[in-house]
Amino acid sequence: MHSIGDRMADLANLPSPLVELHDERLERRGVHLRLKRDDLIGPDLPGNKWRKLRYNLEAARQQGFTRLLTFGGAYSNHIRATAAAGHHLGFETVGVIRGEEHHPLNDSLAHARAHGMTLTYLDRATYRRKAEPDVIAELTREFGPCYVLPEGGSNGLAVRGTAELAGEITTGFDIICCATGTGGTLAGIAAGLRGPQRALGFAVLKGGRFLDDEVRRLQLEALGTVTTNWDVDADFHFGGYAKRRPALDSFIEDFGDRHGITLDWVYEAKMLYGLFERAEAGCFRPGTRVVAVLS
Repeated sequence: MHSIGDRMADLANLPSPLVELHDERLERRGVHLRLKRDDLIGPDLPGNKWRKLRYNLEAARQQGFTRLLTFGGAYSNHIRATAAAGHHLGFETVGVIRGEEHHPLNDSLAHARAHGMTLTYLDRATYRRKAEPDVIAELTREFGPCYVLPEGGSNGLAVRGTAELAGEITTGFDIICCATGTGGTLAGIAAGLRGPQRALGFAVLKGGRFLDDEVRRLQLEALGTVTTNWDVDADFHFGGYAKRRPALDSFIEDFGDRHGITLDWVYEAKMLYGLFERAEAGCFRPGTRVVAVLS
């Protein structure tokens, strides 16, 4: 009988490709960019979602749980991925969604429900208290014993999974960038770096300065120590989580025309927009080698 780890590995195409991106806007600033295509790991469990879930699902099975419960907004890729993981690996799944129920369901929630996830909703005031014991207790009274995954799947085990990403990159680089929602991917990537390499996370939600504390907390939980080789850029959220503006839409369209890649507007488009803006502003010295993670 295959372990959860073996079955998770069967769902992933690893290592994900590393491809060079030629764009004159970066090249005239002397910035060399490669894309770490974690979005191609697999259709149901792309990128950092597979990495975050891997060790959590092993822990859930070892602890005897048959049901996963987790949290997210209406456009959460983590909700989608948890539903798909449960479908493939034999876990029941419950998604606790921020805000009111709306019909028809958007693509993310429809995908989750199609993969067997039970959806329930919390008003925004209660959702802000989602990690408090009384809220968790009420949810487990309603749905039964559950292995509880935090919003975005970010915890110490998730950091352990995302830390493995850097080791897949066999070419030299100076900076690695990722979109940052809950801090788990940035915390793990930074933990996996060596020497003078640095990680740069682009916050995708308004008020992203809280991520500084979150990254430190997650690294401490996972590693027992905190690294200093990372930064958070909170200037490219475009109004907040799952919000967009015409400048971002234009960037996505132009990027697709230039490179044949359709960027996810909730996460990776904001990260790449910020990266291009920082390059144009001269924030990277000529010759800087950058890896940007698409997930």
